[in-house]
Amino acid sequence: MKISESPALKGLGQRRVRFYITNPAPCPYLDGQTERKVFTNLAVEDAQSLHDALSHGGFRRSQSIAYRPACASCKACMAARVPVSDFKFTKRWRRVLNKNKELVRTAVRPSATREQYRLLKTYLDSRHAEGGMAGMELRDFVSMVEGSPVPTVIFEYRAGDADDAPLMAAALVDVLKDGLSMVYSFFDPSLADRGMGNFMILDQIRYAQELGLDYVYLGYWVEGSPKMDYKAAFRPIEVLDAEEWRRLEDE
Repeated sequence: MKISESPALKGLGQRRVRFYITNPAPCPYLDGQTERKVFTNLAVEDAQSLHDALSHGGFRRSQSIAYRPACASCKACMAARVPVSDFKFTKRWRRVLNKNKELVRTAVRPSATREQYRLLKTYLDSRHAEGGMAGMELRDFVSMVEGSPVPTVIFEYRAGDADDAPLMAAALVDVLKDGLSMVYSFFDPSLADRGMGNFMILDQIRYAQELGLDYVYLGYWVEGSPKMDYKAAFRPIEVLDAEEWRRLEDE
């Protein structure tokens, strides 16, 4: 199916959406594979409606670009989302929430701060020193946070509710018509044994339930990739397969 014919783009009227494709590059998730991405510019009139439609079609946002895998020989990357009304907080998840119960979540406007950047650098240096973001400078972080043409929020997690409470974690989240889309999250690596990555997903699921939203979008699940396998633990979870969302548990 051509991207322009995707059911996700229905309802956009006669708008012309131009798509482009990247050159092949080594896959960051599966050894021996190459990746290509199809992408389009979101910095257009009514960017929010376009972003909603593309998100339903498996696209992700990076600054003002929406992209989706378009690999010729591999379909392992599948967009994933949690249907929050059916999500169950099991004993495992309640333990994670309890370990982090003193953290206070605050939604702030997408304006980059030096405090956020320092935490991000500490996180990257500790956990992703060889990754593509390792060399991120402050101006890059500003572009990452403030370059969104769609509704975006930073959720800060602090150790208490005092004005000077230290920042322990943060999540950059896009607000969709039907849910929340987690763009990127980072945390104090000294808290890794508290399951901080899982905690922020759980907290966004809890928040989406409070707001009456349908989904929390988690990006791509890649079967066979240790980097992405954790997402399958958030059951029930839906993946986009051949332009249709289906539950993994139905397999």
